[in-house]
Amino acid sequence: MKPVRSLWLAGPEAWLPDSDIQASRQRALCLEAGLEALVPARMPVGDAGDELEARQFYAARMAQLRQADAGVINLTPFRGPTADTATVFEAGVLAGLGKPTFAYMNVTSELRAEYVARVDADLGAILDENRVWRDTEGCMIEDHGLPETVMLWGEARRLFVIVTDDPLRDLTGLELCLEALALYAE
Repeated sequence: MKPVRSLWLAGPEAWLPDSDIQASRQRALCLEAGLEALVPARMPVGDAGDELEARQFYAARMAQLRQADAGVINLTPFRGPTADTATVFEAGVLAGLGKPTFAYMNVTSELRAEYVARVDADLGAILDENRVWRDTEGCMIEDHGLPETVMLWGEARRLFVIVTDDPLRDLTGLELCLEALALYAE
């Protein structure tokens, strides 16, 4: 494996009101592990949705993703039963670039550790006569007993699920991913 020096940290942290404090905590943990943390920033809020500014931000973000040697993906459910959409996109980009990824998910209870259970709790689900889980629209819900969909779960070298009272700020999963990354690099 190529030596890992820089680590992309994807997750919903950029949206927190104290995102700068959270980013500092993440950087400190990565620094302790001998890694440079690449922590994504939010696009600055403009007056009225400037498309050119948005494209420039996107290009800069893609360049940063290409610079990362590996990624830690925070798949904590955000604004619903699944991870932040930008986080999922970034995980896909890293996978497409062949970068090793490690992931974690913070949940408030063990009951929310499974994907279908979160969909059921947040949106509603029905087990049909063929024992297939369906949402309220009748669409099938992916159910393999995993914490996330197969494509997100399968790409991560390791995916840790942490039960915590503070799912958006708990960094236990990041610490575990850093430990796993150190073992993976040996």
